[in-house]
Amino acid sequence: MIWFKKKKIYEERADTKVAESVIPEVSADLLRALLGSEDVTREQAIEIPSISGSISLIAGVVSCLPVKLYIQDGDNVRELRDDDRLPLLNRDTQDTLTATQFWRAMLEDYYVGKGAYAYINRDFTGIRSLHYVENSYIGYLKGTDPIFKDYKITVGGTARYPFEFFKILRNTKDGMTGTPIQEEKKTLFSVAYHTIIYENTLVRKGGNKKGFLTSETQLTTEAAALLKQAFRNLYSNNTENVVVLNKGMDFRESSNSCVEMQLNENKETNSVELSMLLNVPNAMLRGNATQQDKNNFVDYCIVPLLNDIEASLDRDLLTEEEKSRGMFFAFDTKELTRGNILDRYRAYELAYKNNFMQVDEIREKEDLPALGFNFIKLGLDSVLYNPETKEMYVANTDKTAKMDDLKRGGEKEDESGTKS
Repeated sequence: MIWFKKKKIYEERADTKVAESVIPEVSADLLRALLGSEDVTREQAIEIPSISGSISLIAGVVSCLPVKLYIQDGDNVRELRDDDRLPLLNRDTQDTLTATQFWRAMLEDYYVGKGAYAYINRDFTGIRSLHYVENSYIGYLKGTDPIFKDYKITVGGTARYPFEFFKILRNTKDGMTGTPIQEEKKTLFSVAYHTIIYENTLVRKGGNKKGFLTSETQLTTEAAALLKQAFRNLYSNNTENVVVLNKGMDFRESSNSCVEMQLNENKETNSVELSMLLNVPNAMLRGNATQQDKNNFVDYCIVPLLNDIEASLDRDLLTEEEKSRGMFFAFDTKELTRGNILDRYRAYELAYKNNFMQVDEIREKEDLPALGFNFIKLGLDSVLYNPETKEMYVANTDKTAKMDDLKRGGEKEDESGTKS
C-alpha cells in the first residue's frame, strides 16, 4: 500500500511537469507588442544627427581607402596589382553604384540595418560585378541545428546560398544576420529620437506651452466652442495667435519649458553618448577635434572596422585555392595620414635616415615618378652603398670600394705602392 501511494504521488508530479512543459513560451517580439514597448526604427535612428553624422564620417573615411590584394610568398609579402576584383572594390562595381557609393550603402546597413549584403556575380572562377542589395529585399531560411549552422538568403522570394553574397555583419552570433545598433541601446535611442520629436512639436506650435483653463463660472456651449477654436489657432502657428480670456478664466501650464527641462544640456549629453557607441569622438562631429581625437578615431573605430571588412573579403571573394596559397585583401591605411603633410614628411624622414625606406619608395607612396636612385646611406652622409652591385662610393675622396673586399680584410697599399 505504501508503494502504491508513493507511486501515485510521483505520477501526479509527473503530470504536473508535463502540463507545465507544454505551456507556449512568449517570444520577445510578442512580449514587446503586448507591453506596448516602442522601438526606434532604422529610419528614425538615421534622423538623430550624431548617428547620421558618425556613420557618414566613418563611411567617408573607409570609401577613400584603396583595397589591395597580397600574397604571402615565403617570408615576403607581395602585392598583386592586376587582379580583376580590385577595380570592382576601388572604382566601379559594374552595377549602378560606384565603389564609393557602394561602401557608403554597405556601412549604413552594417550599423543600423540587419547586415550589409552584396550579390557576387561570378563568371566561373572570376567575378564580373558586385551588386548591393537593400535590406528590405533580404530574407532568411535558417537551419535548426545549433552546432552545424546553415542557412540560405532569400532575395525577392528566391533562395540563394551564402557564398553567393559578400556580407559584413555587426555583432553577429549566427553568421547570418547582424545586430542594428539601435536595438542594442533602445532606451538611449528612444530618448534621443523623442527629444527631436518634442522639439518639432514645439516649433510647429510656435513654442506655446501646453496647459489647461480654469473658470469661475460655467461656460456655455457656444463660448466653449469659440475658446477651443481660438486655442487651435494659437497652437497651429500659422494663423492668428491671440486668445482673449474673459473675466474669471485663468490658464495654467501643464508642462515645463525647454529651459526648465534642460533640453540643450540633455541633447549634448545624448550626442556624446551616441557617438561613443560608434567609437567616434564627438569633437570630430563638431569640427574641434584634437590630434589625439583623430588618433583615437583611427585606432578604435576605423582599424577594427577594417579588420572586420577584410575578414569578410577574404571569406567571400577568395577561392579556397587562393586562401591556401596565402592570398588576402587589405586596406591601404597609409591614406589615413595623407591629410597631415607635416607628420607624413617627418615619418618619411625618419624612415629614410634609418635606411628602411629608399627615396624611390617614398616617391611611390606620394604618387611621384621614380628617380632610379638605388643607393642607401651608411651612417655618414658622404658614403653611399648600392645593394645590387655591393659597391660603396665615398664622395669626399671620390673613390669606390667593394663590400666583399672589405669582408676579406682588404689588403692595403702604402704610399710607395707595396702591399702591407
